[in-house]
Amino acid sequence: MCRREGIKLFLKGSRCESPKCAIERRDSPPGMHTRRGKQSEYGVRLREKQKLKRFYGVLERQFRRYFALASRSTENTGEVLLSIMERRLDNVVHRLGFAPSRAAARQLASHGHILVNGKFCNIPSILLKAGDTVAAKNVKETITLVKLNQQNAQPIPDFIEITGAEPPEGRLTRLPSRGDVDPRIKDQLQEQLIIEFCAR
Repeated sequence: MCRREGIKLFLKGSRCESPKCAIERRDSPPGMHTRRGKQSEYGVRLREKQKLKRFYGVLERQFRRYFALASRSTENTGEVLLSIMERRLDNVVHRLGFAPSRAAARQLASHGHILVNGKFCNIPSILLKAGDTVAAKNVKETITLVKLNQQNAQPIPDFIEITGAEPPEGRLTRLPSRGDVDPRIKDQLQEQLIIEFCAR
C-alpha cells in the first residue's frame, strides 16, 4: 500500500522505521505494468483519498459515512473530516502509545483490552468526544503489553493527555484540529482534493 501511494503510511509500527520497510527496498508502484505517464486530475484526487483511507485503516463505506458527517458541519469540511479520523478509538489508542500501529490498536480494542469511560468497548471505530477517558483493562497481561508499547511510542499530541499509569489511562481534552493530525502525514495531505473527489 505504501508503494502504491508513493509515501510511507506507517502501517507496520517500528518495521516502517527499519530497512525492512517495503518503500525503502523498492520505491516504485506494485504490479507488472506500471504507467509512467502523467496522472489525470481524477487520478490525483483518487490517490489523495486512498492515502487518507489507508493511513487510518478505514474502509470505503466507513469513509463515505465520515464524509457525509463532515459535509453536514458548518465548519471547513476537510478539517472536520480529519478531526473525525483523529477521534476514532483505534487512532486515540495508537496516539496514546498503547499500540505500535493503528492496526494493532484496532485489534487491542476489538479483543476487549480497552475501556472507554470505565466501560468495556470493543468497537474500534467509535468516535470519542471531548472529556472521554480511554484506559487499558486492569489485567496483568494487558498492562504489560501496553507499557511495553509506550516505551517506543511517538510524542503524545496536545488534544490527549495521560491521566493514569496503573492501569495506563488517557483523556481526550478537546476535539482535534488540523494541526493535531499525525505529523508523519500532515504535510503530505491535501484534504481539498479529497473533498473535490467525494463531492462530485
